Amino acid sequence: MNLFADFHARIAAILARLQTEGRLPAELDFGRFVVEPPRDPSHGDLACNAAMVFAKEAKAGFGAPRAFAEAIVAALAREDSVASAEVAGPGFINIRVKPEIYDRIIAFCVNNPGVFGRAASAPGAGKVNVEYVSANPTGPMHVGHCRGAVFGDALASLLAFAGRAVTREYYINDAGAQVDVLARSAYLRYREALGEAVGDIPEGLYPGDYLKPVGVALVAKYGRSLLDQPESQWLAPVRQFAIDAMMDLIREDLKALAIEHEVFFSERSLTVKHGASDAVMAAVDALRAKSLIYEGRLPPPKGQLPEDWEDREQTLFRSTQFGDDVDRPLLKSDGAYTYFASDIAYHRSKFERGFTTMIDVWGADHGGYVKRMKAAVAAISGGAAGLDVKLCQLVKLMRNGEPVKMSKRSGDFVTLRDVVDEVGADAVRFMMLFRKNDAPLEFDLAKVIEQSKDNPVFYVQYAHARGRSTLRKALEAFPDMDLTPAALRSADLALLDDAGERALMALIAQYPRLIEQAAHAHEPHRIAFYLHDLASAFHSHWNRGKDEHGLRFINEEKRFLTHARLALVSSFTAVLASGLAILGVSAPEEMR
Repeated sequence: MNLFADFHARIAAILARLQTEGRLPAELDFGRFVVEPPRDPSHGDLACNAAMVFAKEAKAGFGAPRAFAEAIVAALAREDSVASAEVAGPGFINIRVKPEIYDRIIAFCVNNPGVFGRAASAPGAGKVNVEYVSANPTGPMHVGHCRGAVFGDALASLLAFAGRAVTREYYINDAGAQVDVLARSAYLRYREALGEAVGDIPEGLYPGDYLKPVGVALVAKYGRSLLDQPESQWLAPVRQFAIDAMMDLIREDLKALAIEHEVFFSERSLTVKHGASDAVMAAVDALRAKSLIYEGRLPPPKGQLPEDWEDREQTLFRSTQFGDDVDRPLLKSDGAYTYFASDIAYHRSKFERGFTTMIDVWGADHGGYVKRMKAAVAAISGGAAGLDVKLCQLVKLMRNGEPVKMSKRSGDFVTLRDVVDEVGADAVRFMMLFRKNDAPLEFDLAKVIEQSKDNPVFYVQYAHARGRSTLRKALEAFPDMDLTPAALRSADLALLDDAGERALMALIAQYPRLIEQAAHAHEPHRIAFYLHDLASAFHSHWNRGKDEHGLRFINEEKRFLTHARLALVSSFTAVLASGLAILGVSAPEEMR
């Protein structure tokens, strides 16, 4: 039950009738106007901007936007569920609904706790691919990977809840020079496991102790046989062995945050030959067939020239045709593919697998790469697929206000598991989502476990636990009271006439719209913000009951009023639990 979608449809029907009367032109995009909560709740329950949005089109039939708005208001006044509608300012419309509308919403939520806010699958919407984490398989995940991992996973859950067919994917960067460095680092640990004193780890290799078990495992598999082989022979098997070991480690790290991917796609697989060409060459050939590849020279980059700059004839993709700043090279001077060429092939694979919506979650340092990838997806799909790149800013790890240093290269870094083991997965996931993904984030290991209203995750979880506790305590006051969903659905919600209760009902009613809007914008942080606002409204009303006994959820002297209030509490906890589940955060029955 989406109150806002319902009224959008009602107002669209009013506009359609005005079209048939000839007072509005036939061609209007009704998706342009919105029905939303008013900024000031005192103005009503709903606000609509239709008269302002279509002011130009309505000028011939109505003149000023206010006259157009008054015609819409007159039609709304005849709706059974409308208590009042009025025009504000030059043509905005404020609507108050009758109380029974919220009563029906709360009753539905109580009886359908897992359905409220959830959208049915959208026919024709297409499949969605959410690619996130995709950390180089060279070691355990550190806290810098954490934000993108949580963001991508919550976004995938949000889209699934909103009715989209979603696949979670991890792109394994197993074809670059970094995995050769990994192999050499693992081989050093292999020699160490055989009893050789390796001394300080040479600069350029990965020094972390996490590779010691890999060296031991290599000994178990190969014995001493690799010692007699030149690097040209042992590099490939050791590389694959180490990559597999690191991916197992990464999967375990992700599991600590309840993150699981359905697809792990290997970059190296793109260059495996299938007949005459590999997947990268096939992608280049496909673009060439569209006259989007040419041989040419690029102008030098602005500012100081990089040391590896070469003024030479190159194989270039016409990415400027699709909004990029410059055309992009696909081959290096030694004939090897550029990273961009491989990424084109990878996204072409996504399109060939049926994904028309692609969402890539990257670190903020990849911002300069966005335009070219959007251009590539537009080119390879002929405009049939879209790419949305979500950039996640860095996380500044703190402890009691002091920075916690980390350095993956030195091996002295804070792993994701270190953080999860210290503060718990719930705190990590909620706090990573309590800021917009492209805003800087400070994560204080001490503050996120405080049991105070200043700790958002505790504040929200405590609200759920408090609500569930209220339902349990009600049975102490009324042992025979039926608190099943069917019984609560029939509670007399008209008894709930306090402003705080009605405000809480109105906020609960916003949940389906919030899901729709957050999913459309690919912004799961909106869920976290909403849950905090919802928890705040509940706590505030609870505190009012401390001062005014008559406002308490459990009133031993008023059975039917208590029953109605418990229906409200039940719907509140259902929505809170639903939103927390999307974020991947638990909804505790009690706080210890």
